[in-house]
Amino acid sequence: MVDGQFLARLRRRDPEAVEQAVRSNAGGLLNAAWGLGLARAEAEDLVADVFAAFLDAAPRFEGRSSLKTFLFGILYNQALARARQKGRELATDPVDAVFDRRFNAVGHWSRPPEGPEPETLAREAADFVEQCLGRLGPLQKAAFVLKEVEGEPKPAICNALNLSDTHLRVLLFRARNKLRECLEEKWGKL
Repeated sequence: MVDGQFLARLRRRDPEAVEQAVRSNAGGLLNAAWGLGLARAEAEDLVADVFAAFLDAAPRFEGRSSLKTFLFGILYNQALARARQKGRELATDPVDAVFDRRFNAVGHWSRPPEGPEPETLAREAADFVEQCLGRLGPLQKAAFVLKEVEGEPKPAICNALNLSDTHLRVLLFRARNKLRECLEEKWGKL
């Protein structure tokens, strides 16, 4: 609760009352702004905005909560508004930044655009690998996918598939050989 006389002085924007409110609350507000992850300059600007907003809202402040609570409410609302605004600003992609990323200092492509060939070849290769994986037995395929695709360690694969280490090595060796032969056959037909 705020003292009625002090509240009346704040509503009139009495310089001494405003100064007292600033002195007693600025440090806590600044710490809270830093706690929100703001840099020093941003935090100081936010606290200044809080007090400016408070002076505008002072006639509506009824004093049912403490001044500190009221100011912290303004701080968090102002911080949320700034974050929303910053999010809208970052959502746009300025033309200069796009240009700088795509072209070097003399105006040449940093990385030239690619045609459809690499993507088509990658899809075709993925289809070949998928077809060749389909030719493997279920146990070979499971062992190969767990080891080479998922990157699981050998003990975990042995445990999951109920295999000995030796049996797993044999399965992986045979799976790799079958895949190599199958892919050589498919690539040879192109």
